[in-house]
Amino acid sequence: MPFAVYVLGLAVFAQGTSEFMLSGLVSAIAADLDVSLSAAGLLTSAFAVGMVLGAPLMALFSRTWPRRRALLLFLAVFIAVHIVGALTPGYGVLLAARFVGALANAGFWAVALAAAVSMVPDGLRGRATAVVVGGVTIACVVGVPAGAVLGERWGWRAAFWAVAVVSLPALWAITRSVPGGVPGDRDRDRGRGGGTAPVADARGTASAGQGHETAPAPARTPAPIPVRDELRLLLAAPHLLPTLLTMALVQGATFCAFSYLEPLLTRTTGLTITWVPLALALFGAGAFLGVGAAGRYAERRPTAFIAYGMAALALGWSALALTAGRPLAALALIPLLGMLAFGTGTALITRVLGLAGRSSTLAGAFGTSAFNLGAAVGPWAGGLALEAGGGYRSPVWVSAALMALALLTEGARRLRRVRSRERASGSTAG
Repeated sequence: MPFAVYVLGLAVFAQGTSEFMLSGLVSAIAADLDVSLSAAGLLTSAFAVGMVLGAPLMALFSRTWPRRRALLLFLAVFIAVHIVGALTPGYGVLLAARFVGALANAGFWAVALAAAVSMVPDGLRGRATAVVVGGVTIACVVGVPAGAVLGERWGWRAAFWAVAVVSLPALWAITRSVPGGVPGDRDRDRGRGGGTAPVADARGTASAGQGHETAPAPARTPAPIPVRDELRLLLAAPHLLPTLLTMALVQGATFCAFSYLEPLLTRTTGLTITWVPLALALFGAGAFLGVGAAGRYAERRPTAFIAYGMAALALGWSALALTAGRPLAALALIPLLGMLAFGTGTALITRVLGLAGRSSTLAGAFGTSAFNLGAAVGPWAGGLALEAGGGYRSPVWVSAALMALALLTEGARRLRRVRSRERASGSTAG
């Protein structure tokens, strides 16, 4: 695996920490800036909205840039807004900084996913995607708890400074390791970014009937596809839109239950607040294992991997809702659900990138938007269930319902695929 892919994972770790760390800092921010808890909570919503809107917009904005330049710009902006956030005395500036930081984060995600798969052979696309997405899971295990500790000891601004500092080595490493090719320059990028020899051009071998070898012809960079044509090709790609919908539902189920895990454990399971960081770490550890499993096995049988993972998630969220009153059962299910959720999500991202062809950057953008749309809608749906008086198990039941919908969309996609194959074989036979 090229070193550059791991560098992208490091940057995503810092960005994932920023996205989720406010869950442990909301009270401190509200007290320091003299705003309500709900207003402080809007800082998370602003980030989610920025991610959903920013992924396609930033991908279109940077689609013809060399990927290294785009990654450096997005990461530099991300670092800058965290410095601004750490220094600002006002809530409005912090809210704007979160939104702008999300735009930069979304753009980085879209380009990073496309860059990672362009640097490896087709058989390693799943593993490259897993390394990048693995940055988020490590953030859940290490970054978010560390941000909470920093906030408790030195104030919430220390967590913002830490994110900026952790991002600096990635900024330097990207300049040294990520190929500078433009999107679509896959053959030149493949094998680079880590010292592996690039694929030789067949035109550099000896010509038949000649006594000498011709010099390798320089690789031609494909001309950029016009934006309208690229969007048309992307949206016309078979099964892409159903896959994006399925991805949003899976992530919605994940973040619906994850967002309300603390009240479930303390008020239904009966655990003390000191158990919550351990439970979150267990979920993150499971997520890390799930991403690794997706990178290693999902490429072999992607359809089965996704289908079994989704079915297991539907059963798993239902089991957690039913056994939430039993501490051992709840603590045993949490890492298993983290593994299933992030393993299935990673396999879905890999499918999106595989369906895109030359539109991989825009596909990564739409995948990022679908991921964060689920992250925004899931907690909102869980909150509605709580406000309706459903109790602290109700968000978990909502997660199970969202997974049932995801299974329906995946089943409809597979049925449509079978029918299209039958029509194709029928026309060939005729």
